[in-house]
Amino acid sequence: MQISEVIDLTEAKILTCETQKGDNVLRAFASDLMSDVLTLDTDNLMLITGLNNLQTIRTAEMAEIKYILFVRGKMPTPPMIELAKKENMLLLVTKKSLFQTSGVLFQAGLKPVY
Repeated sequence: MQISEVIDLTEAKILTCETQKGDNVLRAFASDLMSDVLTLDTDNLMLITGLNNLQTIRTAEMAEIKYILFVRGKMPTPPMIELAKKENMLLLVTKKSLFQTSGVLFQAGLKPVY
């Protein structure tokens, strides 16, 4: 699924790396537990989370995740945005809940990790 479609389906706002809107994401993983994120071994993955702190960006960096969608309108802080830019990560924000966001994307064909 193209990132631009994710944006449309979730009514998300793009915060970084707008040039990646044409990228394809193959799977999504929804979690606020970064220890679970570190167990993943999947390429072209989007992390969907409500955990809004610098550790989210650091965990995504370690797990080689380039796409993060923050839910419930959680706005990343300026240091988070700067680190994401440095790591070439795309950050999105939606006002939808984690449940709504996951459901909409799953129904549209985005595959889960498990």
